[in-house]
Amino acid sequence: MTSFSIKEILRLAVSISIVFIAGAIGTVATISQIPTWYAALAKPTWAPSNWVFGPVWTTLYVLIGVALFLVWREGLGRRDVRFALLIFAVQLILNILWSVVFFGFHSLLGGFILILMLWIAILANIIAFYIISKPAGIILIPYIVWVSIASYLNYSVYLLNH
Repeated sequence: MTSFSIKEILRLAVSISIVFIAGAIGTVATISQIPTWYAALAKPTWAPSNWVFGPVWTTLYVLIGVALFLVWREGLGRRDVRFALLIFAVQLILNILWSVVFFGFHSLLGGFILILMLWIAILANIIAFYIISKPAGIILIPYIVWVSIASYLNYSVYLLNH
């Protein structure tokens, strides 16, 4: 079993915190819209209940943070690590922007376009992380699965409300 130094434990905490901070930024645009604007939208019958999103995203944020840590610990001196972290940053920014566009701007089409871009960025992130750390790439798979479901939900909500 691998032991962790204090430096690595701090790096893990920072990695998870970065992801949760991004999630909190997205939540600012989202939270007030759920009982008002989002509640008034027509949604498909298979749409998850609102209570599902919190636990799912919390779990995903932990996994995403651990994946970040696993790649970061390989060292910023490596060009492939820096490139993978750039891809990571892009997908994290797209994640935030989706919340702002979909919930903040009430743009169903804009949200759909952004979530497709996010899906592509997550796929690129999985590949880049997997090359550096197989576990880092693998633990991002639930993230792309959830965003696939969210993409179809976004599209369905767009069609039902357009």
